[in-house]
Amino acid sequence: MPTVAAVYTAMSVIPSIQALFSEILPDVRLINIADSSLIEDITAAGAVTPAVTRRLVAYWQAAAQTGADVILNTCSSTGELVALGAEMLDVPLIQIDHAMAELAVRHSGASIGVLATLPTSLGPIVRLLARKAEEAGTQVRIVQGVAEGAYEALAGGRPEEHDQRILAAAQRLVGQVDVFVLTQASMGRMQGALAAHTNRPVLTSPRLGVMAVARALGREA
Repeated sequence: MPTVAAVYTAMSVIPSIQALFSEILPDVRLINIADSSLIEDITAAGAVTPAVTRRLVAYWQAAAQTGADVILNTCSSTGELVALGAEMLDVPLIQIDHAMAELAVRHSGASIGVLATLPTSLGPIVRLLARKAEEAGTQVRIVQGVAEGAYEALAGGRPEEHDQRILAAAQRLVGQVDVFVLTQASMGRMQGALAAHTNRPVLTSPRLGVMAVARALGREA
């Protein structure tokens, strides 16, 4: 049985990723490795620190030691470390939001609204989109927005407040954008409601990330 190890910095993401694996890769063994202190430290510092980098690399190495065929990094704030991890590991390391970024820049000439609930995830996604647009030979305009307090609401057990704050942030950008990108896997729950609320396509990373894992395993998805 193929094995995938998923590494998390937020506990709230685990159920949705497990559900997607059950749907898309039901015959794959999924190992969950989570440390919520990573995102807490990133948020407190406003950036990925050397200490966070060392711990995350250690988790990726531990994931490889489980015998995993593929490792999935589920945190957007740490996405720029994946290139480093890929050089250190013999196992494919998939960043959850790369497939989402590749799909977003196919809207040639589009204005992309990048929505986050954590400011630390904005920079990595904006730079990722710019890089993917350059690789695709296209141009995009990026508009950024943060749903202030939404992440704290979700972490505090107030999902309805989390959702309303994201909707409000999207409404402030909707007149400027052609498509929305949600920076964090924890925001994936809002895809349908946000598309209906804004009448714009909304791209999220969880499903596309799991589909990228399926391709890395040689599966059609």
